[in-house]
Amino acid sequence: MTEQPDTGPQHPGTPPGPDPLDTALRLVRAQTAAVKRFDASLGGLHGVSLSDFTVLLHLSQAPGGRMRRVDLAEALGLTASGVTRGLAPLERIGLVTREAAARDARVAYAALTPTGRDRLAEMLHTARQVAADHFAADRWSTEDLTLLSALLTRLGGTAPGQRLGQSR
Repeated sequence: MTEQPDTGPQHPGTPPGPDPLDTALRLVRAQTAAVKRFDASLGGLHGVSLSDFTVLLHLSQAPGGRMRRVDLAEALGLTASGVTRGLAPLERIGLVTREAAARDARVAYAALTPTGRDRLAEMLHTARQVAADHFAADRWSTEDLTLLSALLTRLGGTAPGQRLGQSR
């Protein structure tokens, strides 16, 4: 028997069915649980957070392993100062470096270092294992994952290197 979502209190004039707020809050809680799971594994094994991993992944998928900081901020949904704060510890441990543009000193790039690329390969192995455990075949069918992926994409959940509206 499939568990039906809590429809929450119905308000006059609201069509019957799942409450959009309840659905949104469930999504937030699921995202929080997934972040905790990734943070625990990536932090314990590699000393980085899921946020750090995501930055490194974006850089690895960019041409030349580097991105303008402003483009990285946009891709991550952060402000320019937010990306600068996020890059600082990665720069200190030698995974990312700051590069100035040859033609315009006002433009700064974040670039993945060779060490960063090597460490990212190790992190990818861990992240894939966490994801495989999270979406274990005994709980999730291929059809479930395909549908979930499509629904998350509809909500704006694109993969690193993708913009909303692009498909892989």
